[in-house]
Amino acid sequence: MPNSTIPACPQCGLENTYPDGDNFICPDCGHEWPAQAQAEEGDEAAAAVLDANGTPLADGDAVILVKDLKVKGSSVTLKKGTKIKSIRLVDGAGGHNVDCKTEHGSMMLKSEFLKKA
Repeated sequence: MPNSTIPACPQCGLENTYPDGDNFICPDCGHEWPAQAQAEEGDEAAAAVLDANGTPLADGDAVILVKDLKVKGSSVTLKKGTKIKSIRLVDGAGGHNVDCKTEHGSMMLKSEFLKKA
């Protein structure tokens, strides 16, 4: 199969992707995305996730917390004004639609508590 028909991973940019059923998978970062109409669905997903000010968010954006957030099951509090780099948009349970890495580890956050930096 020629590699030109398989796109590079939109998450990490590496070209080591492979098809699996109706999805493409990147073995390097673990990112999966639909093979059919990927550009159209990517635009719809980006438009669907908005920050606290109504600005659309996209994978790789940097964001700032607009409110102190207590981390459930921990004594850690993420402080207002904390900058988080390289977010990833996901379909999370309970409205947690942003996956990110903070100084306290990987977390799922709600986009309503973030603003685009």
